[in-house]
Amino acid sequence: MKKTIILGVGNPILRDDGVGIHVAEELKKHIRKPGVTIDSAFTGGMNLLDLMVDHDRAILIDAVKIENKKLGDVGLFGLGELSALHTCNPHDVSLLQAIDLAKKLGENRIPTDIKVVGINIGELGCEFGEELSSEIAKAIPKAVELVKKEVEGDG
Repeated sequence: MKKTIILGVGNPILRDDGVGIHVAEELKKHIRKPGVTIDSAFTGGMNLLDLMVDHDRAILIDAVKIENKKLGDVGLFGLGELSALHTCNPHDVSLLQAIDLAKKLGENRIPTDIKVVGINIGELGCEFGEELSSEIAKAIPKAVELVKKEVEGDG
C-alpha cells in the first residue's frame, strides 16, 4: 500500500502564512483513507523533511507568493516548479536544500513523489494575527478539493 503524508505547512500566528494548517485541519474531516496521514508542520526545511521520511508520497499545502496571480488562487505544483516554498522563517533552509543535503548524506527514505498545493498570498501573510484574511480564507475549499482529488486519484 502506498503511504501518503499530507502536510499543512505554515505558522498559525502569522495570519495568511498559516493557511496550509487551516486546510489540513479541514481535510481531516474529509479524508479517512488507509495509508494516508494528515499532519501540520510549523517549520520548513529539515524539520519538514523529517516528517516526510518513510512515505512514498507527500502532498504539501502551503502559502506561496506567485506573481501575476490573484490572492487566493490555488494551484498544484511539482516541487521543482516553485523557486522556493514560502516561509516567514529566515533561519531555515528551503525544502529543496534539505532534500539535496539529505540525499548527499545517503538518506533514501524521502518520498520521490512530492507535490505542493500552493495558495497565493501575494505580499500578505507574515504579519501577526491568528485569522486569515477573507481572500485567503475563501481559498480553503478550493485547496481541500484539489487535495481530495489528488488523493482519490492516487496522484
